[in-house]
Amino acid sequence: MNGAASQSAAELLVDCLAAQGCERIFTVPGESFLAVLDALHDRPAITAITCRQEGGAAFMACADGALTGRPGIAFVTRGPGATNASIGVHVAHQDSQPMILFVGDVARGMRDREGFQEVDFAAFFAPIAKWAARIDDPLRIPEYVARAYATAINGRPGPVVLALPEDMLCEAVPAQIAPRPMVTRPAQAPCPDAMQALFDLIADAASPIAIIGGAGWNAKARDHFMIFAERIGLPVATAFRRQDAISPDSLVYAGNLGYGPNPQLVTRVREADLVIAVGARLGEATTDGYAVPGPEHPGQILVHVHPDPEELGRVYRTDLAICAAMDEFAEAAALWEDARIIPFDAGAEAHRAWLAWNTPTPAANPPALDLAACVAHMRGALPADTIIANGAGNFAGWWHRYWRYAGYPSQLAPTCGAMGYGVPAAIAAALRLPDRTVVAVAGDGDFLMNGQELATAQQYGANLIVLVVDNSAYGTIRMHQEREFPGRVSATRLANPDFAAFARSFGAWSARAETTAQFFTALGQAKDQTGVRLIHMVIEVEQLAASGATVSGLRAKAAG
Repeated sequence: MNGAASQSAAELLVDCLAAQGCERIFTVPGESFLAVLDALHDRPAITAITCRQEGGAAFMACADGALTGRPGIAFVTRGPGATNASIGVHVAHQDSQPMILFVGDVARGMRDREGFQEVDFAAFFAPIAKWAARIDDPLRIPEYVARAYATAINGRPGPVVLALPEDMLCEAVPAQIAPRPMVTRPAQAPCPDAMQALFDLIADAASPIAIIGGAGWNAKARDHFMIFAERIGLPVATAFRRQDAISPDSLVYAGNLGYGPNPQLVTRVREADLVIAVGARLGEATTDGYAVPGPEHPGQILVHVHPDPEELGRVYRTDLAICAAMDEFAEAAALWEDARIIPFDAGAEAHRAWLAWNTPTPAANPPALDLAACVAHMRGALPADTIIANGAGNFAGWWHRYWRYAGYPSQLAPTCGAMGYGVPAAIAAALRLPDRTVVAVAGDGDFLMNGQELATAQQYGANLIVLVVDNSAYGTIRMHQEREFPGRVSATRLANPDFAAFARSFGAWSARAETTAQFFTALGQAKDQTGVRLIHMVIEVEQLAASGATVSGLRAKAAG
């Protein structure tokens, strides 16, 4: 297949990835795409990161896309491999992050016979991908790869899935077929008339608020939007798990929405007469179940700015819809002059309220290991631009409330609430940004869903700190259980291993902390190490949430 006049389809595919700037793929190898693995052997410019489970590989690709703004790339095999990887596709979809999943598939002659591990991937992934297709003609590989990149990054970013028939990858194609040039996101500036309408609304508003972060957000959008908001004193809230969308030092930052937000911020959103949503989809978590604001938002004017026209007006009645790239809109807003607007005092007021909410206050009877105090200590001990990666669980609430996401990007957290995301995402971050400090925060149930990827971190020399918060329970479900069926604990208890010993079995440094003081000591020791460092943080299940919810409190409330 390797002659002057021809190349294999797999070699063409790898060349097309290189032409799009791909430097790294995440994979669990499979026999269905052996030809791709062979092609990668001769192309050292693309590093293959071998993972231990396809869900971890897909999470790493999703996080890599979030960090770079270019699609993260994963390769998995058919059937079980693809279905394992589907969790990462779902995260990329709901997080609006660019990703491409390549799936090795049955040979074309085996199709529709329910061959070994056969799945109709276009149908399977269609509901959670921007585009799902199968490359049957190897001559069209450059077209499909370029389209995959364009689809993943344009409009609302998201995942693409391409199935690769095993026999197609081995087929010879002419050597002169060239990859298409790198696909870039087109500049999408806001309409000047729409911008004027926006500033007309701001000039007439008494209590406006912005909700930002989401599709297409980047460092330029962050910087320019902060200039715009600070100039007019506009309070700025971040959407669920988008807390790095603005600097926490901004004098108008009002805090984050989602689960367990500052009640004062929720009141501010509810009472606003003008809501400016920029990048945010206004999903269920951000809006407290589509309630604050509601889809019809009576008495409120909604301006929705989003890069995808199909998102505008899809769920929310929108008074002014602006379709634009986030950075282009933010720059236009920062440069727009309107002498009618007198700066609001609300931005500074909202920021002071957030600072009070973000600052832990000593409890009269603190728990042995006080998570609020631990996060506050981390703020002083670690660099301000530390990347925090977490999966799903109540444990994350302490970091959402008390950590300050000063760098960009610095928050990797799935908006769809997928468990097991934190460790793979932290590995992707540590490999992509080796000069940054990276911390994975995981609950005990959360960690064991992808804890095996510590082997991947060790194999590729990733430097990261892993915090495992162990309360021997599925804490979030236990909280709901105590609220709905108090005292009737069922299926939420966990019997856990010694996580510190588990980490040492991979060759990692580890420590166990059962008190706040022990955590302080362990973190100080971890800072002096390199490689993977894990701290097993043992807490009581009584501590259910950063908002103050406790088992006893929920039971007492139910009894009352």
